[in-house]
Amino acid sequence: MADTPDLPPADSGASPVPADAPASGRKRPKPGERRIQILQALAAMLQEPGAERVTTAALAARLGLSEAALYRHFASKAQMYEGLIEFIESSLFGLVQQIADREPDGTRAAARMVAVLLQFGERNPGMVRVMVGDALVTEHARLLVRMNQFFDRLESQCRQVLRAAAEAAGSPTPTVDAQLRAAALIALAQGRLQRFARSDFRRLPTEQLDATLALIAR
Repeated sequence: MADTPDLPPADSGASPVPADAPASGRKRPKPGERRIQILQALAAMLQEPGAERVTTAALAARLGLSEAALYRHFASKAQMYEGLIEFIESSLFGLVQQIADREPDGTRAAARMVAVLLQFGERNPGMVRVMVGDALVTEHARLLVRMNQFFDRLESQCRQVLRAAAEAAGSPTPTVDAQLRAAALIALAQGRLQRFARSDFRRLPTEQLDATLALIAR
């Protein structure tokens, strides 16, 4: 199984040159590069203890930019969080689809889907604050809706492979069995991500994961 991706860290070296730096200084970032730098910095700030809420002023200062420069790349702070959510979605659903396509055992496939989610969170702590909604509570409501849809979609993917497994095992109620087990797996994943965030990233989401998954997805 491919490693779960992470967002590359923000440059910890020299402070970035402001977007309006003169041509005689360091060269301007390539198109789209500054957007990535902003998202990297936002994710890094969310990883810091007690940083559920990041202001655009603090983010701009972190990057050595003005707030106006931030808004040249993102129309709003909500759009910045949407950029992080898009990264989460594109990273994880690609892996989930690979598992669905390549793992013939539906029970094992569902367990691996949950495992890659938790591995991703462990490698990207700042993203976890977005995934569990802590960073979104003061932002636009559509962001929380979108994260809820993310988990609904993942549960649906688990349900599909678990239904096939239940049918193969001769269950008289494969749909019901799949629904119950998929819901339990997603509840486990969400709980572990919340514990990870609220322990300031000390309680790892993959702690004793194989043994736990064996109890639920069997």
